[in-house]
Amino acid sequence: MRRLFELVEKNLFLSNISKKFPFVSKKNLNKPIITLSREFGSSGSIIAETIAKKLGKKWKAYHSEIVNKIAINTNINKNIIDKIDEAKIPAINLIIGDFFGKKYVNLSSYLKNLKIVMSSIGDRGYAVIVGRGSNFLLPESLKIRIITDMEKRIKNVMKFKKVTREKAIQMINSSDKKRAEFTTQLFKHSNINPYHYDVVFKTGDLLDDEDVVNTIVQMAKKKFNL
Repeated sequence: MRRLFELVEKNLFLSNISKKFPFVSKKNLNKPIITLSREFGSSGSIIAETIAKKLGKKWKAYHSEIVNKIAINTNINKNIIDKIDEAKIPAINLIIGDFFGKKYVNLSSYLKNLKIVMSSIGDRGYAVIVGRGSNFLLPESLKIRIITDMEKRIKNVMKFKKVTREKAIQMINSSDKKRAEFTTQLFKHSNINPYHYDVVFKTGDLLDDEDVVNTIVQMAKKKFNL
């Protein structure tokens, strides 16, 4: 795994794109990649899995695997990485503690590991990457954002997380805040700005999840000549 990361790091390049986002290897510019940003409770992760299945065996949706690879690369317990990921990352170093060997993780090292993992996935292609600022790290991807009405978000969270309405609202508000802070601190942009995406889908009565999946699949086929 370390050798893979080293090879990806050596392939990072500078171009007009990479002057702003110096994270992407030349190889993945033409590789089929879909990046999917989503609101918590919008069924974005389920949509990503369905897209990958519809596009064929080569395709894979990436969720917690990204966090796992970061954890392997930094030799830090996955639970600690989970707490750092898409959360407010302070400017000062985070002290992990004696139990984890006094490891220190700061913003720059996290971003370095994140971009290496993204570049590794990008070089493979045929990926649907959920969250993690992937649309900024892989700017040549098909960039999608999924949103939905608050009431539907609440019902989805209550159903899948098995929580009360009050708890679901609390979880949604907390997630929105953390994801906004994550994007602002790492990429200096707002995750809700529609200009960062090729298309923003708002699911609801007029546009259900299946409609969104089918549309994205057709867009991917057109963009990547599949």
